[in-house]
Amino acid sequence: MRIPALGGERVVFEAELRHAPAPPHRLRAAQPCTFGRRQGEGRQAPRHYRQVLGIHEAATRADLIAAGVSRRTLATALRSGEIVRARRDRYVSAAAPEQVLRAVRVGGRLTCLALLRLLGVFVLEQPAVHIHIVRGTSRIRSPRTAKEPLEPRELRKVRLHWLPLIRPDEATLARVGVIDALIHSVLCQPARHAIATLDSALNKGLIQVEHLGEIFTALPARYRALRPMLDGRAQSGPETLVRLMARGLGCVVEPQVWFDGIGRVDMVVDGWLVIECDSREFHSSWEQQVADRKRDLALAALGYSCLRVTAAQVMYRPEEVLAPLRGLVEARRRVTR
Repeated sequence: MRIPALGGERVVFEAELRHAPAPPHRLRAAQPCTFGRRQGEGRQAPRHYRQVLGIHEAATRADLIAAGVSRRTLATALRSGEIVRARRDRYVSAAAPEQVLRAVRVGGRLTCLALLRLLGVFVLEQPAVHIHIVRGTSRIRSPRTAKEPLEPRELRKVRLHWLPLIRPDEATLARVGVIDALIHSVLCQPARHAIATLDSALNKGLIQVEHLGEIFTALPARYRALRPMLDGRAQSGPETLVRLMARGLGCVVEPQVWFDGIGRVDMVVDGWLVIECDSREFHSSWEQQVADRKRDLALAALGYSCLRVTAAQVMYRPEEVLAPLRGLVEARRRVTR
């Protein structure tokens, strides 16, 4: 199965009919714009460079001109600051995230945690911009300015990845493909966080289960122990982290369980404990909190206990979650012996 394309790929544009009045017999149907033609050869130029330069992408001068962006338009956009020359013959949109601009300016492609976060994949931390560099690349520049060389390792605010790409055909001038970004992310995080990132990519449909073999084959053998712990049903990173805590206590965990008349819960542990991971986004209002209490009471009527934790506790104060979880599990085991 093919990995879904990221935003900013070269696309086919529909040219518009001119707005000037014309006799009906002179109007022609809009024709698709293809790359590589000169302006006026069977199509109109794109209305704006944004149709060529996505916010997660970069382009060369030749790319822009071939797509129908005139030299005058390009020069005007550069003067106005709408397009930024990141380094020699590498252009990005002024709307591009800072991470994209810095990766291109250095001379590489955005990857790992920095890219995955832009794609909406869960990553717990992003301490630096992660950039893939092809071995042998010359003129590696500072992420601050292309006029200076890259800072010494101890002063850098970027992290460089030098591994050969597994899917080089999916890389663009600005970023690597999803598979390679995930491989890099496993190497850059603690195991629990890496599992949460892979779960998130599965849940969002950026990869499928069949792609996991390719990912773990590219990783050192010691990482293969993580594969059985993955579960793409988890709808958030905190859910994965709590599931791993419960599994570490020897529990059986079933994610995303549906109860008639109540709805879906984040997970059920050992068939009796419901755990809900609440975020500020969906549980901050009083109305939502009242609804949560009604759900908890309905679950209690069915014989389930409910433990609610916040996403912030799970991610940044895990001991506040693990201690009560362990207490409940051990108390239940003492009673059922």
